[in-house]
Amino acid sequence: MRLAGKIAIVTGAGGGFGEGIARRFAAEGARIVVADLRGDAAERVAADIGHGAIAITGDVGSREDVARIVAQTVQVCGGLDILVNNAGVTHRNKPILDVTEDEFDRIFRVNVKSIFHFVREAVPAMRERGGGSIINIGSTAGIRPRPGLTWYNASKGAVNLMSKSLALEVAQWNIRVNAICPVIGETGLLETFMGVPDTPENRARFIATIPLGRMSRPDDIANAALYLASDEGAFITGVELPVDGGRTV
Repeated sequence: MRLAGKIAIVTGAGGGFGEGIARRFAAEGARIVVADLRGDAAERVAADIGHGAIAITGDVGSREDVARIVAQTVQVCGGLDILVNNAGVTHRNKPILDVTEDEFDRIFRVNVKSIFHFVREAVPAMRERGGGSIINIGSTAGIRPRPGLTWYNASKGAVNLMSKSLALEVAQWNIRVNAICPVIGETGLLETFMGVPDTPENRARFIATIPLGRMSRPDDIANAALYLASDEGAFITGVELPVDGGRTV
């Protein structure tokens, strides 16, 4: 049990990468807080996980909701050791001049501002525990961007960089911060990222850009997150870790 006795919040854990991370952490002994805007999805995952997992419905872009998620975690579970900022959105892959201001604002509110809110609430809770691990789900989009997703790419570039800077600032409290950068994955957002129908032919076009010959999967991201959250990663901080089958080489 590599996370025995640990308490972890995973945002956007009602599906996709977040669900995969939550399930893997739970299997390794962590008590999981499944945080998601979709209450029914969060409840489903928490019920499936069991072992004291709780579901909290909330908007990660809302300061009040984030404060409530962290406060409820500390009150119910007794503290906070691990935070995975996984919740994210994108705009449909399309020409840059077709992206609306509302789409831009939503992307930066969910992908970037949410981390600002969670850092302000989670760092004091982790400091009380003598340390912790923050894992931000960035993207290869912030390293080697694809066209048609400029504002999403920019938001993930911010996530990647802020993870490095945060690592320097909170190391004094034994809190580690790392970013995981997945390549395009087999999740519910796949068709939005591609900007074309999800057909075998269209998938093949994207897979052709990944040297290992497939898209990322939730278990790929969960395995990387487990290492960074566990004691095995105790001396790892400020890392931007591509989980991408060689896409960014």
